[in-house]
Amino acid sequence: MVSLGSSFVIDLLAGNARAVVKARQLDQAGEPRFITAPAAAEVLVGGYRLGGVYFTRTKALVDNLTLLPFDRASCHEAGRLGSELAARGSPLGQSDLYIAAITLRHSERLLTRDRGFFQVPGLTVEGY
Repeated sequence: MVSLGSSFVIDLLAGNARAVVKARQLDQAGEPRFITAPAAAEVLVGGYRLGGVYFTRTKALVDNLTLLPFDRASCHEAGRLGSELAARGSPLGQSDLYIAAITLRHSERLLTRDRGFFQVPGLTVEGY
């Protein structure tokens, strides 16, 4: 199972060749895909901003993914991770911190091209 990062979803919607190939690989493997609420919100911001067909495609994609919940355990994970990364001098932005914490708490791997996630201890990150 894989948690889709906002960069992957945005690239897929834009027709990025690497993202499209990766999506096909996930389809062929029958691998379940999830999205966190912060990643979904980031993607939807662009959909609403651009409107029209892009919004329709964005909404359809996001609405068809299972949402990983931002529950109490995820809040604690975000607090722990945020504190640890800040102490290391490499904090994440709030949305990325929440995406990492939710994905980690649910024992998923994160599919993204955002290199900042590779610094998160314990998070399995897959690039494309």
